[in-house]
Amino acid sequence: MNLQNIIDKKDAAAQYMVDEITHICKTFEKRDPGSKGEKQACEYMADVLKNQCGCEHVELESFEENPNAFFGWIYFTITFVLLAIALLFVFPLASAVLIVLGLGLAFVQFGMYKKVVDRFFPQKTGHNVTAIKSCTGEVKRRILFNGHPDAVWEWPVNYMFGGVAFEAHAIICGVGAIYYLVLSILFMAQNGVSFGLPDTHSTLFKLALCGLVFLPFLIGLYFMWNERHIVDGANDNLSGCYMGIAVLKALQDEGIAFENTELGVILTGSEEAGLRGSKAWSERHKGEFDDVPTFIISYDTIHDPKYLMTNYRDLNGTVKTDKDVSDLFMEAAEAINIPCTKGWVPPLGGATDAAAFAQAGFRTTGITGLNHKLENYYHTRRDTYDNMNLEGLAGCFAISVKALEMFDNGAKQ
Repeated sequence: MNLQNIIDKKDAAAQYMVDEITHICKTFEKRDPGSKGEKQACEYMADVLKNQCGCEHVELESFEENPNAFFGWIYFTITFVLLAIALLFVFPLASAVLIVLGLGLAFVQFGMYKKVVDRFFPQKTGHNVTAIKSCTGEVKRRILFNGHPDAVWEWPVNYMFGGVAFEAHAIICGVGAIYYLVLSILFMAQNGVSFGLPDTHSTLFKLALCGLVFLPFLIGLYFMWNERHIVDGANDNLSGCYMGIAVLKALQDEGIAFENTELGVILTGSEEAGLRGSKAWSERHKGEFDDVPTFIISYDTIHDPKYLMTNYRDLNGTVKTDKDVSDLFMEAAEAINIPCTKGWVPPLGGATDAAAFAQAGFRTTGITGLNHKLENYYHTRRDTYDNMNLEGLAGCFAISVKALEMFDNGAKQ
């Protein structure tokens, strides 16, 4: 199959994406994880996939979650650290234990996206969409395009001061916690673990006083996210949702059908709550697509063309994506001379839904189009439909179509 005609219309496809994303942002309620707005967007895009993209099977799927837990760990961790500082001299063992517990919770809940404190937060219902377009003959291969329809709660520090300040704030808090952990260990080494009053003339006491410089940063982390302000999420991540939709719609408009390649779009909600939708989808559909080689290309925040990247590792660098799927996208980019970098989602970079798919055994890669040194629109009110990048969308669309063409012709299977 030769899809050059579709590739040549990449600019029109990009404009279609922006028009549709504008409609969703203007029409429906805010799309925080597990919200009515997230469901409305899923229902609308499911209808588009069925009636405009030729998908015969379209299903809206629900799952239970506790979305506020993903950032809610902050309340536990920072409270533990502040208590540890207060207990440093009177009960240093408790101080050390509290800091270790707080840091461990942050690593597992936020760093690894595991469910630790979820039970302490309200339960909500999130939604996914699975849409499949059949081929005309025997299914020999399958490619699924993925994006997440939810939008995030705003990060005020990134909005006011930028990504460098946001990341510096988090790092300073981590350093402060470790600083007091070391002090508690030194105090126990010097005085044991018994209760006692501080020696105000000791070096350790003076170091503890110096460490109080960390307090404003630690307290400030309580306000890392603003639950009352949900961003529009035009780039993050309606752009990812509409990348696959635009590919299927372009094929449908041109009357192109594949003989042996089945196509699909999966929209997995509540990514911003810790990949909850993609984890639920992976569990629900485990083994369902094992019949033929199945690739999942997951898109997240397709914006600036100079940062278009295929991520060979995900989830803060801890999860390996599928090399064949990643290589396919890179080779497609090279074939049509559109720049795309080979990279990874680094520590403190978070994750894309590809991480959840990879952990569940699916063959997948994550495609991003943003600077991992956070831009001021990332997770802020600047992520709007009038702050999208047509060139970035068009380039990613063209590569995606070329990757589909190469896959249909037998590449990387």
